[in-house]
Parts: sequence; structure tokens; C-alpha cells
Amino acid sequence: MTSYSQELRDRGAAAKAPARRFSWSGLTRRPEFGAFIATVLVYGFFAATAYDAGFATFDGTAGWMNTSAELGIIAIPVGLLMVAGEFDLSVGAVVGASSITVAIGTTLFGLSIWPMIAAALALGVAVGLLNGFLVVRTGLPSFIVTLASSFSVGGLSLGLARVLSNTTSVSVKSPPLADSLFAATWGQANIAILWWFAVTLLGGWALARTPFGNWIFATGGNPVAARGAGVPTGLVKTALFVATGAGAALVGVIQAVEYHSGNATAGLGYVFQAPIVAVIGGVLLGGGYGSAFGVFLGTVIFGVINIGIFYTGWSTDWVQLFLGVLLMLAVLTNHYFRRLAMSSS
Repeated sequence: MTSYSQELRDRGAAAKAPARRFSWSGLTRRPEFGAFIATVLVYGFFAATAYDAGFATFDGTAGWMNTSAELGIIAIPVGLLMVAGEFDLSVGAVVGASSITVAIGTTLFGLSIWPMIAAALALGVAVGLLNGFLVVRTGLPSFIVTLASSFSVGGLSLGLARVLSNTTSVSVKSPPLADSLFAATWGQANIAILWWFAVTLLGGWALARTPFGNWIFATGGNPVAARGAGVPTGLVKTALFVATGAGAALVGVIQAVEYHSGNATAGLGYVFQAPIVAVIGGVLLGGGYGSAFGVFLGTVIFGVINIGIFYTGWSTDWVQLFLGVLLMLAVLTNHYFRRLAMSSS
């Protein structure tokens, strides 16, 4: 196990280190290599089959990028958390809770949208802090802790929405500046795409260019050895839980302003979509290996499949088949690299 973890850290360090010269073997061992090949194949498939329907046009491209963007804002921090060896299943509930927080504050209580946006983001941060505290202090699996917080946050937001408004969906009044920041459009392209790019760049920089990124790989690769080397693994995990909560809250704010409505049940689909695209993007389920760019490509694949099938005119039921096959291929690829690492150690 120790040799495998050492190998993973070596592979992670190799992925982060700037390439001194081109190497095919080095390229194929990068976390995002499989996702890049899958992205090219999936996009090429739908570009060919749905070309006449306009899939490759600006509007078609904007369509799949819109779908990828909001998922990507959540999936990037979730992927980094998985590299550190933990899961967060509460992101879906945080999206709905932050969305309905903005709606209730602005519409039912007549408050300005800015303090309500701050409150929604603070809610996400608070949920992340609670998850991190419970996981680090109790040693319980993050799967159980965040599943419990998902039910708690989701149930609380649903209950309060019912009590205060007698419905789970409340309209949102937003000023022009808030619309410009969270709901601006260029043709069919939403400003959420820019938020997605910003979160990807931030996550990629933190993971590949900072000491904190080294701590993330060490925490996920071998937490015992990492603690022995002085890495504050508890702080790393808590900070990443805060990042996942903040990312989910940001998506809740974007949806509330974009749709002029807050919904306590919004975001439930992200619970499994975020870790799925992270795995498709090359993040190892056992932790210690992955990249932000790989997760970015995983969200691209998700968006291309969803919108590509719509352009082909096929039933959207096929989306699940495509994602299932890609997920299985990604897991098999990860398993192959795990065996390769262990056999070469």
C-alpha cells in the first residue's frame, strides 16, 4: 500500500511538474489524457451525426457549454476533494438551499439581493465547515457525513420554504447589476461559462502551482505519511469541503438570478453528476491522483452528450447509456493504472 501511495505521489508530482521535453509515455500517464481522448471522440461523433442540425454552430456550442458550466463550477472543487480522498454528497442540497435563501430574502422580506447573496454563499461555506469539522474530528467516512448533511440541509430548506411561502419555489427580484454578474447572456451563451472557466483556472492553479496542491496530493495519497511529514491534512480537507460548499452556493445564486426563481429542490442531480464527471476526468476514486483540467474535460463530455443527443433527435434516455459506458471505461482505466503502478513498484 505504501509503495502504491508513493507511486501515486510520484505520478501526481510528474503531472504537476512542467514538462521539460515531450514524451508519449509521460503524456499517456497524465490524469487528463483519457478524458482528452474521450472528449475528442464524443465531440467528433456528435459533430458528425448532428452537423446538419446545427450542433457545431455557435448556438449549439453555447448549449453544451451552458450545461457543462454550472456542473463544472461544482465538479472542480468536488474533484479536488476527491484527490484528497474524500467525497461531498451535500452539494445538491446546498444549491437548493442557497437558491431559496436568495428568493425568500428578496421577495418575501423585501431585502436587497446583495446581503442575500452573501448569506447564500455564507450558507455554503458554513455547510462545508461543518462537513470538514465532522469528518476530521470524528473520523467518520465523508460519504456518511455529507449524506446526512445533504438530508438535513435539504429538509431544512424545504421545510422553511413551506412554512414561509407555502411552496418550494419563490420568485426572485434582481437589479440590473446582479443580472449582469450572474445572468448575462451573449446569444445563447450564459455568463456561467465565464464563472466555470474562472473556477477551473483557480482550481488548476491551486492544485498544480501551489504548496497547497502538494498537500492535497499527499493527503489523498497517504494521509498517515503526510501527517508525519507535517502536512495539515485536517486543514486541507476542511478547506476543500468549504470550497465545495462555496461552489454549490455560487451555482444556487446563479440559478436564482438567471431563472428569477429560487427552488429548494434545485440541484439534486449534482449529487452524483459531480463525482461522475470527476472520475471520467481521471480522478482516482482512492485519492492522490487527478487534475482540474481533467475534471473540466469530464464536464465538457457531460454537456456534449446531453446537448448532442438533443440535436440528433434521439430520446434523451440514451444520455444515461453514454454516461454509464464512459464511467465504466474511466473506472477500468483507473484500475489499469493502479495495477500498473503496483506492478512497477
